[in-house]
Amino acid sequence: MRRYMSIINKKIFWINKRIFDYSMCILLLPLLILISFLLLFFNKFFNPGSLFFFQERMGKNCVSFKAIKYRSMVPAKNITREYDDPIELDRITSLGKVIRKFRIDELPQIINVLKGDMSLIGPRPDYYQHALVFINNIDGYRQRHNIKPGITGLAQIRLGYAEGIEATSKKVTFDNYYIKNIGYAIELKIILYTIFIMFRGLGK
Repeated sequence: MRRYMSIINKKIFWINKRIFDYSMCILLLPLLILISFLLLFFNKFFNPGSLFFFQERMGKNCVSFKAIKYRSMVPAKNITREYDDPIELDRITSLGKVIRKFRIDELPQIINVLKGDMSLIGPRPDYYQHALVFINNIDGYRQRHNIKPGITGLAQIRLGYAEGIEATSKKVTFDNYYIKNIGYAIELKIILYTIFIMFRGLGK
């Protein structure tokens, strides 16, 4: 009986999680539109080029999808950064530094959530080509893709941006802990910490 109730409760949780995702993203759409218009203006002076940036990321069940973000770097034809290379700080524009600092660059991913590619909370999706390397070199990395990736997550609030095999291994530990202990309490904790990070401007 307990096992049956546990299964029912988990199903209810996942239904509520999807309802929360969809409802919050609908509420955030006006903000997305407003910020998009503002950035269209400011980009002309501080971040010339396209407004949005699309990148192939690894999603649930290791299937690729196109993640959308506000562009914060100087445009490049091809991604040359390897999986263990540091972030290309020299390519981040002056406006890009601001929107990354307050995590505004992630806001367009609410479109990915509405499409069903992502959730608001979950393991952050890695660039697909880098993820293929991590799958073969990091224990538990494949398992972190058993659920939809998220705009924010436990590893994000605890570790921030992860570079290379060692940092990604630590990220995997937090991601799989989240998956194992997923529930209302840990979701609320991640939401509150994410809001704290955004208002403090602690993004990178």
